[in-house]
Amino acid sequence: MPDSWPTAPAHFLTGTEPGAEGILALVDRAIELKAAPLSVRPLEGASIALIFEKPSTRTRVSFEVAVTELGGHAVVLRGDEMQLSRGESPRDTGLVLSRHVEAIAIRTHSDEVVSAIASASSVPVINMLTDGHHPCQALGDLVTLKETFGHLDGLKLAFVGDGNNVARSLALVAGLVGVQVTVASPSGYQLEPLPGLVITDDPAEAAMGADAIYADAWVSMGDEATAAQRLSALAPYCLDDALLDLGAPGAVALHCLPAHPGQEITPEVLYGSRQRIWDQAENRRHAQKALLEAIVRAV
Repeated sequence: MPDSWPTAPAHFLTGTEPGAEGILALVDRAIELKAAPLSVRPLEGASIALIFEKPSTRTRVSFEVAVTELGGHAVVLRGDEMQLSRGESPRDTGLVLSRHVEAIAIRTHSDEVVSAIASASSVPVINMLTDGHHPCQALGDLVTLKETFGHLDGLKLAFVGDGNNVARSLALVAGLVGVQVTVASPSGYQLEPLPGLVITDDPAEAAMGADAIYADAWVSMGDEATAAQRLSALAPYCLDDALLDLGAPGAVALHCLPAHPGQEITPEVLYGSRQRIWDQAENRRHAQKALLEAIVRAV
């Protein structure tokens, strides 16, 4: 476990907990594990609870496979299978689960639920996604950027579209290790000010000279009621070849998926040669393996 990480349990809730040194160590370790995916089994005999209160493809597969490749057992719990759905408190859930497993990971709506579980838990808690944060995605994205460019410090990352949980995590986590993050969003969809973050309403301004340009879905889970309004407001923020051309030489397109070709990204970019999107999807697993290795039984 990186020396900069707080004392046990080493929760990973916003992604900033390890500090810059710890994040960089996790990125480098993820790249090592990608090169030799079955080389270590530090979770032998360990069970990891994976709670899914929201639908999932990449997060569930990448975490389940990560736990298996590290030698552990994933206890997958759907929200409708748990007493949480019938009124049991997050505090009680954390107290009970931490008597049985060696880490708890949860994908849910509210950051408060994750914080309450973490406060009660005697084992590490990992935020797999909330409305406010997506730190595991940001960690996997840093792995992709390091693979692509060989370094992180000084890179320029432009996020175009809704200032959502992914944009916030990129600003917090990538910004901590020297990546300059700019988020371009229309009025009403912008992130709150964060240290080092550049906010604009002009996607071309954000993309100018960027090493990577990042898109995400415009209508996420829970946004369906305002879908038409969102699609109209965000239409100028589509990641297409013209926007990518404004980036630095060798600029790449990123997307955390699922994608909606023809909305936030064109099919030509999504499936073309200038993207690292499918590497991103794979690198979630390797980044999460590095994270699990670092925090489970680390103290």
